[in-house]
Amino acid sequence: MTAIALALSAALAWGVADFFGGVEARRRALLTVLVISQAAGLAMMAGIVIVRGDGPPPATVALVAVAGGVLGAGSIAAFYAALARGSMGVVAPVTATNAVIPLAVGMALGERPQLPQLAGLMAASIGVVLAAREPGGGSEDHRRSILLALVAAVLLGFTLVMYHRGAQQDLIWTVAIGRLTSFTVLFGAALAARASLGAPRGAVGLLALVGVLDVGANLLFAASATLGYLSVAGVLASLYPVVTVALARARLRERVSAPQQAGVALALSGVGLISLG
Repeated sequence: MTAIALALSAALAWGVADFFGGVEARRRALLTVLVISQAAGLAMMAGIVIVRGDGPPPATVALVAVAGGVLGAGSIAAFYAALARGSMGVVAPVTATNAVIPLAVGMALGERPQLPQLAGLMAASIGVVLAAREPGGGSEDHRRSILLALVAAVLLGFTLVMYHRGAQQDLIWTVAIGRLTSFTVLFGAALAARASLGAPRGAVGLLALVGVLDVGANLLFAASATLGYLSVAGVLASLYPVVTVALARARLRERVSAPQQAGVALALSGVGLISLG
């Protein structure tokens, strides 16, 4: 029961963070949104590490955490860029198909997917195609948002693989080092681009909340997968797009076409089947 509650809490935290992060990405420079939110998440993890008081983790944990942080930086940058350009009701479910990556990695390591997983892979693929279609051929921004969402899905899938490997030995250090790495990458990109990192006080507070929710969701998901079954944690945490889509409809009045709605439903169903198989 605890593992289920943690996974559902992770889905809620990710969904809320993605909505408000996407809203802010439409209002301000992408690197501003990313650096401020990442800094808040890093501050939270630094506090947890200090309070816990344990020494540095083994090199194997640090290496996979760094890899996860680099991949995670690319994933969240692509995801927020997609949310800034396209409909959240389409982008979020497309990105949720990242569940395909852990499945593919497992197959490469000798695992054989069961029938539900194969069905989920097919459903997710068809769902992405339907969700990506827009009446009249779609705008350039729409097409780019779908491409960015797919890039985010691939990078996020590999990020979760890295974090899962590290968390099996040390959950806190894995997430902390991963967040330090992603912040460093994004802050370096901001310096190279000479991007302004200033924002109004209200925006800074909201972006800090986004960063805390995001890193908190990482901790909740990893803890859930450690306490219970990874497959169960995966399917429950994959419900985060439902939260994002619900907020987008309630607050932004977003609407999607009937074929896109069918695609979203198929994509989410596919994610569930892949995780449960």
